Formats: sequence, structure tokens, C-alpha cells
Amino acid sequence: MKSTDANPVVVMETSEGTIKIELWADQAPITVENFLAYVDEGFYDGTIFHRVISEFMIQGGGLTPDMKEKAAKPPIQNEARPELQNKRGSIAMARTQMVHSATCQFFINTVDNDFLNHKNTTPMGFGYAVFGEVIEGMDVVDKIRKVATTTVGYHQDVPATPVVINSVKRLA
Repeated sequence: MKSTDANPVVVMETSEGTIKIELWADQAPITVENFLAYVDEGFYDGTIFHRVISEFMIQGGGLTPDMKEKAAKPPIQNEARPELQNKRGSIAMARTQMVHSATCQFFINTVDNDFLNHKNTTPMGFGYAVFGEVIEGMDVVDKIRKVATTTVGYHQDVPATPVVINSVKRLA
């Protein structure tokens, strides 16, 4: 995707370092507006990357370090489109098997995950909505993807030592 000056940028301070992400408001306006609503109210501050699979993605934004799920806003429309690709470094919304179920959780692709791209409008083919990309800090994403993981309750691939999202703020 091509960057535009109009697109907002957020700075994610984690326990492993800083990640700067450009949000594609011009490509996924509903998703970006939703994400920024969580950012502006400080929702992500103190959450964790609770699912880390090295050759897949790092997922966070909805659980506290003690693995308690935070109350989210209602789900949003899935804006997945063929041109918004789940490539290494892109950020996308996590969701359940239901197409339009994304709320607050997101993931950063650590590799190209073409199988997550929009193929058609069936539940299996709809894909996951990409809404931006890491523009600085892929070294931090790569550091996170390599942490040791364990199982906590019914959650698998949980970092053995919590990877905390200290804050997410809009870049002025």
C-alpha cells in the first residue's frame, strides 16, 4: 500500500520496544476509526500480546497480563478486500469465525499470510481486515515473535513472560 500524509500514525510502546504503525484510513476507514477510538480512550494501555506464533503473527489488544479479557465495544464491519494483503508487517483485526465479529483485538503479521486474504464473501473466504502497516519497529515485532510461549488455561501460544503494550498513542 502507498502511504499518504493524511493517514494517522500510532506509536505502540511495548515491554520489548517501540513499534510505529501507519493506519490506512483511506483504505479501511471503519476499522481505523474503531482502532483509534480504543487508542484515544487508553484501552490498549496495559494489555498484552497474548498469542505469539513465530511464523504467523503476534496478537494482542484485548487481554490483561493476568489473562482477563477486557470489555470491548460492539463488533465492526469487516473491511477485508483483495488489495489489502496480510503481508509481513501489516496489522489486521482479529475476529472469530463470524465474518463481522472484530472488536478490539488485532494482530501483526510476522510473515506473508496469503491464506488470510479476502478471496470471496463466504465465511471461509472473507478474510481478515488489514488496516495498516508497521513503518518502524519490525525489529521489535521480530523480538516479540521469538519469545518463549506456554499454555495458560485454554489459551495456547501465550508468552511465558508477558509482553505488555504499555501504551498506544496517536503521533501528533
